[in-house]
Amino acid sequence: MKKINYMYVLLAIVLMSSCVSKKQKERTLNFSGAFALYPQVIKWSEEYKKENKDVRFNISAGGAGKGMADALAGTVDLGMFSREIRQEEKNKGVWWIGLCKDAVLPTISADNPFLETLKKRGLKKEEFIEIYIKGTITDWGELLNVSGDSKEIMVFTRSDACGAAGTWAKYFSAKQEDLKGIGIHGDPALADVVSKNPLGIAYNNTAYIYDIKTGKKRPGIEIIPIDLNGNGKIDPEEDFYNSFDSILKAIADGSYPSPPARELYFVAKGKPQKQEILAFIKWTLTAGQKFVKEAGYVPITQDKINQYLKKLK
Repeated sequence: MKKINYMYVLLAIVLMSSCVSKKQKERTLNFSGAFALYPQVIKWSEEYKKENKDVRFNISAGGAGKGMADALAGTVDLGMFSREIRQEEKNKGVWWIGLCKDAVLPTISADNPFLETLKKRGLKKEEFIEIYIKGTITDWGELLNVSGDSKEIMVFTRSDACGAAGTWAKYFSAKQEDLKGIGIHGDPALADVVSKNPLGIAYNNTAYIYDIKTGKKRPGIEIIPIDLNGNGKIDPEEDFYNSFDSILKAIADGSYPSPPARELYFVAKGKPQKQEILAFIKWTLTAGQKFVKEAGYVPITQDKINQYLKKLK
């Protein structure tokens, strides 16, 4: 009877465990970043796993700034990002792929005492600038020329480095740090705060304003229409906020300006080397595009898709 060399058995077990662990790591895809892109990536992960049952996803939202920082540090495979890539980020070696589009919209509470006036009149870009950048308009009554009805505007903004704030600020040729207001962390919390404050004003990503299943605005939140032509009223061609479908159409055809409409991205420190990540990105740009509208976003053009697919080769 041969004696069993337990050292060899133990070594074999360790080697096999190491191989399994390496394979699991290769098939686990890690994401962090923009709240704006989070619902879309969740949808994609659910659909992708139906065809690739051994792939695992770790997805966390924490703002575009965190997504970029984590991607550049290599702590995630891909950062979810929701504003234009800056030159200083390109200088650090960031690699990016565009995926779909959405928009940042100015929001207020459904209980705002001036809601009906705001829906008919809207606000001009210059008025948003005076509220958010200059701080020279601070009262709803003053803003809307309602004499004897003084009510302070409660201005809210994002406290975390994020694409929504950066994109909203860019509409005014400014940066996130130029935005005035009480800082709130995260898109869901900002939507919740403004919906509960009748005198508040904020900005939110489309997915946190509308219920993508019903197409209606979420309870308690409303939108301030942008008076794009500056004529002091909201014309029919500027009135596209009533349903999710109508605002997505306005983003797609350019009726709603860009910014605050924007493209959403995956970012990484250089082109990813993990084959499962490259396969997933390719899927999002091909078969996965059919889930973009379903998740409540606007598809990018085929020309852009072709351009991004070339970056994967």
